[in-house]
Amino acid sequence: MAQTDYIVIEAEEDGVQLIGLTRGTDTKFHHAEKLDKGEVMIAQFTEHTSAMKVRGKASIHTAHGIITSESRK
Repeated sequence: MAQTDYIVIEAEEDGVQLIGLTRGTDTKFHHAEKLDKGEVMIAQFTEHTSAMKVRGKASIHTAHGIITSESRK
């Protein structure tokens, strides 16, 4: 497997959801995590994970910059 960059997701509120989506012909949810304010997850895309959905207010740090998602409230 080729080495890929890591991304860092930092929760800015309680209850931020991270959802991993599969690769292949059928995209499916395959993994979910919940972060509370101040918690950080370090992740990378793999042969099984092609996308991630972030639900809630969080900062997503990538090699391309920082993206901020909005609160669900």
